[in-house]
Amino acid sequence: MLLLTAVAAGCTSVPIKQAGTLGSYSKLSPPKGTLAKKQIYVDGRHLAQVKTVRILPTTFSFSAASKIKSDADRFLVTNALDRALCVALSDKYQMVPADQPADLTVHSTVADIVPTNKAMAGVATAVSVGSGFALPISIPRLPFGLGGLAVEAEAVDRAGIQSAAMLWARGANSIQDNPRVSQVGDAYGLATKFASDLSRLLITGKEPKGLNLSIPSRQRVKSWFGGKPKYAACETFGRAPGLLGVVASKYGAPPQWVDKKSKLAMTP
Repeated sequence: MLLLTAVAAGCTSVPIKQAGTLGSYSKLSPPKGTLAKKQIYVDGRHLAQVKTVRILPTTFSFSAASKIKSDADRFLVTNALDRALCVALSDKYQMVPADQPADLTVHSTVADIVPTNKAMAGVATAVSVGSGFALPISIPRLPFGLGGLAVEAEAVDRAGIQSAAMLWARGANSIQDNPRVSQVGDAYGLATKFASDLSRLLITGKEPKGLNLSIPSRQRVKSWFGGKPKYAACETFGRAPGLLGVVASKYGAPPQWVDKKSKLAMTP
């Protein structure tokens, strides 16, 4: 509880926001959560019958897109989300390309985004890294200019019936999120956290409780290190930066410096 209080004290508050892309909002639970705010609906019986899944590329709502000038920056966020989701869902389901039929179709929309202040991220990186040389441990990130992300997602069956849905919002905090000198530095990292929460919902068929303390699967570890994913469909979203990405994050480098090009990025 002390840790959660400390984290909450140095984070950006991002409210849940609807983007209007879900087939229905009526079955969603009331808002809940501490670090991440969520509204959830899941039909475990529907999901128990699912064998194949396809992911439609994540999109930005008009209002969210207007806050990030660069198409490339917006793509970094959506692609990181889809890549992480595809790899995670591969633990249970067979992933197929977006242009093929599947038992379940998943689509996410960035409903809102709080841009990271690049200047403050640069200062925070300098202070944090510099303190690491002078002190036994580096000091937490300065709680200024933090970014945030709000996403909504829906999973529907072949008949278009909603099997699961989630509204999710979370701000970066001084302890868990390294500053990166990019407008989407925080949103890029938060996108993978959303993907983790959504994948747990779809895999278990029920609302996740507490922290995920399970050991990552072999295929997930391999993919995290930049290896070949379990299913070719996930290659569409490129491969994770792995250790190079960790080092880049530690020193505040923009995510585009190390994130490999995906097939979607190369599509004219």
